[in-house]
Amino acid sequence: MVTTDDFLETADIETSSDDYASRFAGKIGTWLLKVQEQATLRMLAPYPQARILDVGGGHGQLTGALIQNGYHVTVLGSADICKARIKNFLDANQCEFKVGNVLDLPYPEAAFDVVISYRFLAHVTQWQQFLGELSRVAKEAVIVDYPTVRSFNAIAPYLFKFKKGLEGNTRPFTCYQETEIIDFLQNIGLRQSERYAQFLMPMVLHRALKSTQVSSALEQIFRLFGFTNLFGSPVIAKFINI
Repeated sequence: MVTTDDFLETADIETSSDDYASRFAGKIGTWLLKVQEQATLRMLAPYPQARILDVGGGHGQLTGALIQNGYHVTVLGSADICKARIKNFLDANQCEFKVGNVLDLPYPEAAFDVVISYRFLAHVTQWQQFLGELSRVAKEAVIVDYPTVRSFNAIAPYLFKFKKGLEGNTRPFTCYQETEIIDFLQNIGLRQSERYAQFLMPMVLHRALKSTQVSSALEQIFRLFGFTNLFGSPVIAKFINI
């Protein structure tokens, strides 16, 4: 039996919970996740029917879309409880779930065509080992998301009380200098092939607006003028073998 006692990185236990999912409830939450889903499917387009490992994907934000688009999905979670939100897919034998250590994935090299991980890198302390493991088991590509210091997310600590009051269940996270991620992966044999900054405005402000029409219009304007590409966050980045 797999035990999680020695697992050092278990951020997905929180992100796989119903409490966390409540942050993406309603029309605004649906819109936020749709932006993420569409960007991900575009990056996956070169790999039809690929075997995908979703590390920490018990939040289920992408599970349904991946299955509907013909991908063979395995979700790895840090504990058995992480499968609760994808139980309907598991019961229908539409995907697989495995408990494992994200710093020592229980798979051989190149076991999957593509490895993805969302809502995890922002909460990892041993991020180099984490990314190293994702790349080790990926044959074609690694796709991850992360907040950047070159965005409004950099002032997140100053907005924490506001976010806590609005969302009720927010938590601190790490913003990255993108070059440190790009350089690290370059050194282990992967190069960035695609990049998509999702929003210029922090997601908490979109939740405060409570209007998908206003949020969508604002983000379209920001993207049209190039602001989102420069300062948007979280970033979804795809890395492929050199």
